[in-house]
Amino acid sequence: MKFCVFTLGCKVNRYESDVMIEKLSRCGYEVTDSLEYADAYIINTCSVTAEADKKSRQAVARVLKFNPEARVYIMGCSSQYDFMQFADKPNISLISGTASKAAMLDNIMSGISPLNFPPCLMVPLPDIYEQEGIPHPSKSRGLLKVQDGCNNFCSYCIIPYLRGRSRSRSLKSIIEEAWLQSRYTDEIVITGINISAYGKDIGSDLTELVKALSVVPVRKRFGSLECGVINDGLLSAMGDCGFCDHFHLSLQSGSDSVLKAMNRHYDSAFYLEKVELIRKYFPNAGITTDIICGFPGETEENHAESMQTVRRARFSGGHVFVYSEREGTPAAKMPQEPKEIRSRRAAQIAELIKAGETEFLTAQRGKTYRVYLEEEEDGWSVGHTSNYIKVYTRCNSLKKSVNLKIGELYKEGVKAYE
Repeated sequence: MKFCVFTLGCKVNRYESDVMIEKLSRCGYEVTDSLEYADAYIINTCSVTAEADKKSRQAVARVLKFNPEARVYIMGCSSQYDFMQFADKPNISLISGTASKAAMLDNIMSGISPLNFPPCLMVPLPDIYEQEGIPHPSKSRGLLKVQDGCNNFCSYCIIPYLRGRSRSRSLKSIIEEAWLQSRYTDEIVITGINISAYGKDIGSDLTELVKALSVVPVRKRFGSLECGVINDGLLSAMGDCGFCDHFHLSLQSGSDSVLKAMNRHYDSAFYLEKVELIRKYFPNAGITTDIICGFPGETEENHAESMQTVRRARFSGGHVFVYSEREGTPAAKMPQEPKEIRSRRAAQIAELIKAGETEFLTAQRGKTYRVYLEEEEDGWSVGHTSNYIKVYTRCNSLKKSVNLKIGELYKEGVKAYE
């Protein structure tokens, strides 16, 4: 029997899918993560936006094009948000949510489906971190999940309602898995729903995590951080313990009044202070971000403030999002800005981000970096520097780290040479 585990959404979903793939493989099943013919499809869904829900629903039709007779199993954030949106889809054999994904495989592999209709096995969200197994070895950089859930309740975000409260994985378990992953990869990406909350529930913190991971002989990288956790202790530990000089530091808005409406617990001045502190410890740091444009109540003055913050931060890249209403969040009940205004503001912010990226990449020319080459693309070997510059090279050393000199701008990054 052949399974396909199809993943939508974030790195946490990807990690959890890899855990399921490993469990299925160990039980003797043929398994793939590519959309192709299979006897059964497990769809690991996303619900960060209404569009993500739509794509999750559409995934059912996509997989059945490969095998109209296949069984389909739904799990993840979208089914946690509203399992009934999948109830009328064909071939659905089981619907579950975000909890106990790997454990649900026991039901799937035994062929047991619940008797009620729609076929649903929603279990309560856990109070402590669920340790559900070790993921299948990564094809490129390894993902290491250290935390789940979120307590922040930003006014635009549905995820805390779907993933539950923040809960941290034990240091012992993290280190054990990191050692296993180091057999297959030269770089590990630390991931979670809100990594910055790591340790608060178990008497630890990110700095202790960084120091504990120092014994694992691979490069380490944080997936995303909040500015509130940036301090001298963390940055010093990262510099001493093999962590990358790349910080994806979520901003969301550069306007203080919008940040307050978003329920983000900092202002633009505080954020910029943390950016400068990072550059004190890591002068060549790549600092990327996320920004939402057109949040409810955002004025032209607020937008101008946000643009000014972006200019001052000098980001090396980032993701710019047009605000979209998410039913079930406080922001969805606020007076909404016209969609054309949201799009215009997003385009202007994106232009600023791109200018900062070009400036950053140009300044790196001639510098030599250690690059982990992950994949091939149109005849190039492609990887990333420690500060997250995407590198294209003719060096044929996939799955290895090599020293390369940064050259001219190319596609989404730069060319580099031995």
